[in-house]
Amino acid sequence: MASKRTRMSAGERREQLIAVARGLFAEKGFDATSIEEVASRAKVSKPVVYEHFGGKEGLYAVIVDRELTCIYAAITGALESDASPSVILEHAALALLTYIEDHTEGFRILSSENDRSSGTYSTLLADLAVQVSGILATHFKAHQLDPRTAPLYAQMLVGIVALPSQWWLENRRLSKEEVAAHMVNLAWNGLRGILPRPVLRTRGTDPGDQG
Repeated sequence: MASKRTRMSAGERREQLIAVARGLFAEKGFDATSIEEVASRAKVSKPVVYEHFGGKEGLYAVIVDRELTCIYAAITGALESDASPSVILEHAALALLTYIEDHTEGFRILSSENDRSSGTYSTLLADLAVQVSGILATHFKAHQLDPRTAPLYAQMLVGIVALPSQWWLENRRLSKEEVAAHMVNLAWNGLRGILPRPVLRTRGTDPGDQG
């Protein structure tokens, strides 16, 4: 006698649909994914998907919002520390890479180049740059550097971490610890060598001549 299949609760069904759709959106992108395919893989009818999310846009928005919340919590948790800037940078880099390792499909969706996700990911990076700017401003003041340039350096630091992380998404030859170490190596050694008043070598005094 065949065993009776246990029916999912509404919450379980919702989570199943999110998991199925996340995989499809990561694999095929928003435009190439259809509600029909989501329903087929989840072994439900299309009306069930519409009942939970209202449509493809609603389903996608739920997934993006969930992934943003997760990645934001991981990185801001690393930034909100009393440790030294170099340690904070190391923790933040590892937090992002760990998120990518554990939520590969989610990060692929967030970093995809489409109007529905690229804006939210850019906003996330901008928010992180603001937090990094505050950390750098304090560090700059303590080392007789101009704190007004902290926002600029914060943008550069976020770029040093964000872009290689997207590269690592598709190139896992190096471990996340190795990638983070190289990020910190470039970023922190660069910060330690910051000149108070840098100038372009081709447009003025050689920065190396400054006292």
